[in-house]
Amino acid sequence: MSSIGQSVEKAFTTMTSKNSKVVDLQRDILEPRTSQPLTTDHGVKVADTDNWLKIIGSDSESKSESKKNGPSLLEDQIGREKIHRFDHERIPERVVHARGTGAHGHFKVFDDRASKYTFAPVLTDSSRTTPVFVRFSTVQGSRGSADTVRDVRGFAVKFYTEEGNWDIVGNDIPVFFIQDAIKFPDFVHAVKPEPHNEVPQGQSAHNNFWDFVGLQPESAHMVMWVMSDRGIPRSFRMMQGFGVNTFTLVSAKGDRYFVKFHFIPELGVHSLLWDEALKINGQDPDFHRKDLSEAIESGAYPKWKFAIQTILEGDQHEFDFDILDATKIWPQELVPLEEIGELVLDRVVDEFFPETEQVAFCTSHVVPGIGFSDDPLLQGRNFSYFDTQISRLGANWEELPINRPVCPVFNHNRDGKSRHRIVKSEVNYWPNRKEIGRPVPEEKGGYVEYAERLEGIKQRARGPKFQEHFNHAQLFYNSLAPHEKAHLVSAIGFELSHCEDPDVYRSYINVLNNIDFDLAKAVAVQVNGDVPNKPGRDNYGNKSKGLSQLDFLPKEPTIVSRRIAILISDGFNAVEMQAVRAALTSAKAFCYLIGPRRNHIRPMAGQDLGPEVVADHHFDSQRSTLFDAIYIPSGEEHVKSLAKNGRVVHWVREAFGHCKAIAAVGEGVSIRS
Repeated sequence: MSSIGQSVEKAFTTMTSKNSKVVDLQRDILEPRTSQPLTTDHGVKVADTDNWLKIIGSDSESKSESKKNGPSLLEDQIGREKIHRFDHERIPERVVHARGTGAHGHFKVFDDRASKYTFAPVLTDSSRTTPVFVRFSTVQGSRGSADTVRDVRGFAVKFYTEEGNWDIVGNDIPVFFIQDAIKFPDFVHAVKPEPHNEVPQGQSAHNNFWDFVGLQPESAHMVMWVMSDRGIPRSFRMMQGFGVNTFTLVSAKGDRYFVKFHFIPELGVHSLLWDEALKINGQDPDFHRKDLSEAIESGAYPKWKFAIQTILEGDQHEFDFDILDATKIWPQELVPLEEIGELVLDRVVDEFFPETEQVAFCTSHVVPGIGFSDDPLLQGRNFSYFDTQISRLGANWEELPINRPVCPVFNHNRDGKSRHRIVKSEVNYWPNRKEIGRPVPEEKGGYVEYAERLEGIKQRARGPKFQEHFNHAQLFYNSLAPHEKAHLVSAIGFELSHCEDPDVYRSYINVLNNIDFDLAKAVAVQVNGDVPNKPGRDNYGNKSKGLSQLDFLPKEPTIVSRRIAILISDGFNAVEMQAVRAALTSAKAFCYLIGPRRNHIRPMAGQDLGPEVVADHHFDSQRSTLFDAIYIPSGEEHVKSLAKNGRVVHWVREAFGHCKAIAAVGEGVSIRS
C-alpha cells in the first residue's frame, strides 16, 4: 500500500474509532508539557512575567535612592498584553441559564423503529454513533449562583450529526410558564432579581415573580412542577429532560408527525429535600457540577433513554387541549412514549470556558427529517436563540470549536468579528461562473421545508384551546404521591412567605383554588392569605402516569454513584470497614472516610499491620447533606469517641431527618440510635 493510502486509512480509522467531535476538537487543544516556555500571544518568549518594565534608581545615585521604583513604562507590550487580555476575559453571560456545566458523550438509536415517522438518519440509523455535548443549567441565577436552588434546570443537547448540528434546547420540566414567545421578556424580568435592589439571587421567592404568575394564569401548570420536588433535583444525572416545544418529523413517504422529545435517566428521577437544598447552597454551591464530573471520571457514565411521543398531522385537533400549547403535556394515556435510543455522557470537558461557556444552542438547528411546528413559543425561540448567540459570541459563533459541525461546512457568509475560516476563492456569491456553493436538491440531502397549507386572518390572538389554563395543573397535582403533595404545599408556602406585598400572596390563593380546594386552603393558612370557602372549580380527580417521580424508579435497584460517608475515629474496626467498603465500591458506590482529622486514623488494637488509613475529610469540613448514606463501623474506643463529638451526633441526626440510609455494626449501632 502506498504511503498516501496508509495515511488515508490511518486517518479514517482514527475518525471512526473515536468520537468524531472529540477528534475534531483535537485541532484546537494544547496540552502543555513540563517546562513549557511562556510566550506572548504573538509568539515571543517572555523572560519576566512578574515585573512591569519601569524606571529604577541607578547605582550612580545616592545609596538611599538606588532601589527606588520609578514610573511604569507604557512601552511594556508584555505587561500591557497581559493586563489587556485579563480585562477582556469575560463575555456577556447568558440572560437566562447563565450558570451551567457540561460534558461530552454520544447518542445511538436501538434500531430503525422511528423510520415510520422520520427519514432523519440520527433517529433511524442504528449503525451510527452520534457525538453530543450536553449542557445542564439553572435558569434564574447568575453564573455565580448556587447549584441546588429551586429552579428549572436546562437540559440542552447538541447532536453533531453527519447532516449538520441538531440542537434540542430543553429543560427538566416538560412545560413552560408562557404560551407565546412575546411574553419572554416579561417573564424573565419578573423572575430575575428585582430591579430596585438586585434581590434575590437564584430564586423566585419574591414579589415580582409571584405577581406575574398570579396575573398570568397560563403559568399555573409550570408553577406546580417547579414547586414540586422536580425543582430541586438530587443530580443532573437523576432528572428527566424534555424538548418542551412541539417539533415535527417527516417520513420518507412524506407523512408529517408532531413530536415531543424525552430523556429518561437510567438512575431514576430523584430530588433533594428542601432543607438539604438550602444547606447545600452554603456548604457546597458547586454540588451538581462536582457530582457530574465525579460520576464520569469514576466510570459511572450518566445514561438516559431517549423517547418520543408522536401525533399524526391529521389528528392534531382530536384532543381537548391544543397540542402546540407549551403549557400543556401530552398525557401518556393518550400519546404513549416510544423509547428509540440512548444518550450517554462519558467525557468531561478539558477547559470550561471554550467548551461549556462558549457552547451555544439554537432551537432552529434541525436536520432533514426534523422540522418545526406552529407552536408560538417555538416560533419565537427560533428567532431569539440565534439572535442571542450573535449578541454573546459574535456573528461567527458557529466557527468556535465546540459549536462547529463535524460534517463539511461551506457557504457564502463572510467576514464579521472573529472570523476564523479562510476561504480561497474568487467568488463569494451565488450564482457564480464557477458553480461554487451550489444549492443541494432534496434528493441529495438538501433541507426542504414541509409544504404546509395555511389560511387564516392576520391578527394578534390565540386559539380557543389556549384559553384553558388549569386542567393540566390539576392533572399534575392529582398524580403526585401524598408526600410529594406535602412538599409542594410547603414549597409554595415558603415562596409566598417571602413576598412582602399582601396583594401578591393573597391573590395567588385564587389561582391555587382553581387547581385544588384543599391545596389553596393549606397554602392560605401558611401565608396569611384569604382561606377560600368553596373551590374555584371542581377537581374531578383525573391522574396521569409519568408525572410523579415514583413512576421513574430505576428498573433495577442500584447504588451506582451514590455517595456514602464512613464515619471513623481512632480505634475503629479496620478489617470490617475495609470489607464493607470493598463491597460498596464493587457495586460502584463512592465511599469517603470522614474522621476527626484529615490524616491517619488509628485502627483498633491488633489491626495496625496494613497500610495507614487516612480520612478523606474531617467532620467539620463535610456535612451529611452531601452524602446519600452513612455507615458506622464497630470498635468500642472509636464509638465512644464519636458519641462525645457533637458534630458527629449532628451528622447522624441530620441524616435521619433527611430520611437517608444509616448503617452501623456492633457498637456503632448505639450512635445510630
